[in-house]
Parts: sequence; C-alpha cells; structure tokens
Amino acid sequence: MAKLQFGDSFCQIEGLYVPVADVNLAGSDSIYFTHHILLWKDPQVNITTMPLASGWKRVFAGLPLIMTQAHGPGHIAFSRDAPGEMIALPLQPGEEVDVREHLFMLATNNVAYDWFSTNVWYTTRSGDDQETHYPVGMFMDRFSAPQAPGLLLLHAAGNVFVRELAPGQTILVKPTALIFKDPSVEMQLHFEHPRSGFSMWGNWTNRYYWLRLWGPGRVAIQSVFDRAEGENRYLTNCSSATEQHW
Repeated sequence: MAKLQFGDSFCQIEGLYVPVADVNLAGSDSIYFTHHILLWKDPQVNITTMPLASGWKRVFAGLPLIMTQAHGPGHIAFSRDAPGEMIALPLQPGEEVDVREHLFMLATNNVAYDWFSTNVWYTTRSGDDQETHYPVGMFMDRFSAPQAPGLLLLHAAGNVFVRELAPGQTILVKPTALIFKDPSVEMQLHFEHPRSGFSMWGNWTNRYYWLRLWGPGRVAIQSVFDRAEGENRYLTNCSSATEQHW
C-alpha cells in the first residue's frame, strides 16, 4: 500500500485487484475528480461542482462540462470499479503530462486541467458508409502544476510499464494501450503491412495499426488494450501517418 502526502492531507492507495484511493483530506486542502468514481465519504466532507472553461467546445467534443470537488476535513475514497493499477504522478511546478481520455481519477486543487486535439485519426468505408475513427480519442487531457507541486491519480487496466525515450528514440504502441506521455513526446499514426507482390494500401485483411511515439520523454503503457475500431475495414484516409512493408 502506498501512502502519499499532499499539503496537510494523505492519500492511501489500497487493494490489489480493484484499487481504492482513500484520502484523508485536511480542512485546508481540496481535490477534484470525476463524479462516477466516488466510493464513500465522511458526512462532513463538502462536495461541490467545479465548472470547466470552454463550455460549448467541450459539449461539441463530448467532454464533461464540470468536475466534482471535495473539501476537507474528513475521509473520502474513490474507485474506478475495474481491475488494474492506480498510478500516482507527482507534478512539480512547471511540469505537465498528457493523459488519454477516461483514465483520470483525481487531482489536487493546485493542478490545472486542459485538453487538446490528438490529430490521430483515420477513415474507413464499408459499402456506402464512411466512418472516422480516433484510436487514442479525439482529445487528450493535459494536467500541469503552474505554481505549486500537485498530485495526479490515474487508473490503468492490467499492469503498467513506463519507458523513458531518448531524443529521437521511437516506440510503436497499440493506441488504446497508451496511458500518458510527456508533452515533449510526439505521436502519429503508423501502419504496417506484411510484404506482398501487390500494393496493400487500403487492404483491410493484412494491416497493423500502431501509435508511433518518439522522445525525448516518458511514455506509460498498460497491458490491457482494446482492438482498434474499424481495423478490418477498407482504409480511405488518415492523419499524418507512415507505412512500412516487411
């Protein structure tokens, strides 16, 4: 069990299969979180809403309009209600981290929250129907500590692995296995096709989808991932991508 301190408060991460973040929140501290992960709380812990900036843009992007805040003193606990690992990311002043959607658990009140377009997409066609797919989500969350140290908690499926990429070093990752990356790490879509005697572009039976990331910076990967949507359909267009034959 990991015990973490932030301000005058403490966070105890408990449990092996479905981890719980048990927060002993001091009266001088507060945290914000997504409402559906709240497990239990002491009656005196005050719960309020925290409106987020760029409301209409968030509506059109399918992102939540509000976060939920908790103010101490008292105990409050959170669970994703799924097996995996809880990741604690301390953020020093000026530090930022980019997180894939729906992995955020909670953050201390001095951690700022923003979001940006991933620009990682591709379109497929099935008969007369054409569909656009976003393998890492249309947007990513960006958390930062502008002035004071803060704490960020994420939940990942399965086990978590962190790689430190040197400048120019590349790794290919299943898109839905990405947990977080440093903002200095660039990413783009990458396709691989088994070598054949004819062009494979657009062929949907022998194609591998990857997220290509290159350093410098950290990349965190989870061992559980979903198959890319539309992976077996006819490819018609994509964002900036590379092809490799082997």
